[in-house]
Amino acid sequence: MKRILLAFVSLGLAALLILGGVTAAKASPSYDQEVTETAKLYKGTPFKWGGTTPKGFDASGFTKYIFKTTVVNKDIPRTSAAQYKGGAAVVKGKEKMGDLVFFKTNGKSISFVGIYLGNKEFIAATSKGVRIQSLNTKYWKDNYAGARRYLP
Repeated sequence: MKRILLAFVSLGLAALLILGGVTAAKASPSYDQEVTETAKLYKGTPFKWGGTTPKGFDASGFTKYIFKTTVVNKDIPRTSAAQYKGGAAVVKGKEKMGDLVFFKTNGKSISFVGIYLGNKEFIAATSKGVRIQSLNTKYWKDNYAGARRYLP
């Protein structure tokens, strides 16, 4: 029985090769997809002041962790303010998936960061944990400071 099954499988593979049924593997996801999809895996992770691991994140600890542990493997600065000084400036309304979006939640300087997901949404480590937020919310609109691009 094993011989018959092995012969059947071998014939099937040979037929696929001869008839051109084998196709190339699909391309891996882009950097922006890798960053955004990985970030979504951490939804619900608790907030922890100074947190930089899946046990608990603060805003900039979350973005730093995602950029370093994905295929991007980019070591970005630790604080929101320092992250805002790096990367390339992005014009408001031209944000792309994987861009970092920054806010002045303390009223005066860059104090919060998230990862843009597209469709006016971003993901960030808020005081209620890692959550998806809307840029259309009055709070985020009023405190929006800009975006930076770290991805190629």
